[in-house]
Amino acid sequence: MRNIHKLLIDHGLDAARELVVDKAERRQLEIAAAVLAEESETLGICHAGFALTSLPHKDIIEPFWRREGHRITLMVESGRDRQGNVVGIPYGSKARMILIYLQTQAVRTRCREVELGGSLKGWMKNMGMASIGGATYKMVTEQARRISACRLTFFTDHGHADRVAKGAFVEEYFDLAGMLNDDNQPTLWQDKVTLNDAFYRSLIDHPVPVSETALREIGNKSMAIDIYVWLAYRLHSLSKPTPVSWPALMAQFGAGFNAMRNFKPAFTEALRMALAAYPDAKVQVESTSITLYPSAPPIAKSRDRLGIL
Repeated sequence: MRNIHKLLIDHGLDAARELVVDKAERRQLEIAAAVLAEESETLGICHAGFALTSLPHKDIIEPFWRREGHRITLMVESGRDRQGNVVGIPYGSKARMILIYLQTQAVRTRCREVELGGSLKGWMKNMGMASIGGATYKMVTEQARRISACRLTFFTDHGHADRVAKGAFVEEYFDLAGMLNDDNQPTLWQDKVTLNDAFYRSLIDHPVPVSETALREIGNKSMAIDIYVWLAYRLHSLSKPTPVSWPALMAQFGAGFNAMRNFKPAFTEALRMALAAYPDAKVQVESTSITLYPSAPPIAKSRDRLGIL
């Protein structure tokens, strides 16, 4: 893979644009430039469980989701509405960004009650959503509804037994659907949401610092978000180069892919976006695996600032 960051440093953004002809590579260049230009670290937080497992990338029919990671299993069960209809499993980049925003605010304030601000539009801007139109409003309200209704369970290895953490993301029903008028503007507004107590306590114990700028630049690519969070969790804790096989990568990130020949190019493209957003990450792509190398964390001063990890 071309070293996008070196290209930027050696030639500058305008000249680097002229040297890059591939559309995907140009997008990586823009991500890298935005992250390198950021003067202050914008700290975000994600639960460590989502660095090893993930939500679906696309909508699924089943009311139940199970995903394996390294020594951890995530299970998500859809909630039901008042009529008993299945609400659905949260999925895609919007669900991930909503959850990272809620987790970040809760850890920053050391309070599981999270203020959302004065309006849906303002909240979406705070989450870094560049496109704020009718379709985005609807997607955000739908994912918020699914997040509020579902139940989740983390199974983690603990010696010879499983440690089971059951809970939900939030306490109250977080349903913003139908709160838009004909002009796609919010008419009613829920100005705060409370994280589930078990989830909040687990988050405080197992936070992963990430860059909000990086995630905002990655945008709507859910696999790239997952890979970025995974690298943020793993790289800074390594003491030696560590290979991860392609079958293991597919097991963790390959939801919706039936064959390795389809997964591999999709993962590689998403990995390039994640690496563009994480300048200090050291990763080598090989035919049978990718190799992770000890690297600085994406937010260097995060542990001192929040007293975490």
